[in-house]
Amino acid sequence: MLRLIARELKNHAPFTALGTVTGIIIMAIIVFGKVPAETSHIVFYSLHPLHIVASAIATTGMYQKYGGGKIWAAILIGYAGSIGIATLSDVLIPHLGGVLLGIKMEFHIPFIETAKMPVIGIAKWQIVNSAALAGITLGYLRPTTKIPHLGHVLLSTWASLFYFTAFGTAWWIPLLPFIFLFLFLAVWIPCCTSDILFPLLFTRKAQASFHHEPH
Repeated sequence: MLRLIARELKNHAPFTALGTVTGIIIMAIIVFGKVPAETSHIVFYSLHPLHIVASAIATTGMYQKYGGGKIWAAILIGYAGSIGIATLSDVLIPHLGGVLLGIKMEFHIPFIETAKMPVIGIAKWQIVNSAALAGITLGYLRPTTKIPHLGHVLLSTWASLFYFTAFGTAWWIPLLPFIFLFLFLAVWIPCCTSDILFPLLFTRKAQASFHHEPH
């Protein structure tokens, strides 16, 4: 399993780096374009649910492919692998990064927030949890592990980025090298964990396959 982790992290690093570069470009545009925090707020709460849908499809699909079948297990694994790890990626790591950089950051946990979404006026927890259930349903009914990884990386990167600009206040340009690092970490490990490693922990078929993988 450790070899699998190392291999997947290595294979996903180039996609993650590319996605992170696009995030840095967007942040520069936001700064020089003087895009208001309210706009970043709306974009974050649009990208975060989309990221959860993609993550739930991939996580549930991976579980189903490698010996799943129990609907209650698929729901629990799909939910934990999407909500839990997307929250780590899109919220917790950016927030921690902001704090470590001395940025004044607000703290938000979207899947339990009762405040209403901008524009549409629906409670944030309803949107976020519905996104997870939609992804789980799609992943269960049509199991697939072929969610384009670059697309997932971009969703995760941009959601993490807009968390910074929606809930943090700073002159971002001098901080861009550090933002690059935190964006990379926020996507690289959580996305691999969610899509591949986390669901495989619960499937004996996959564990046996990787256990007997030739050295």
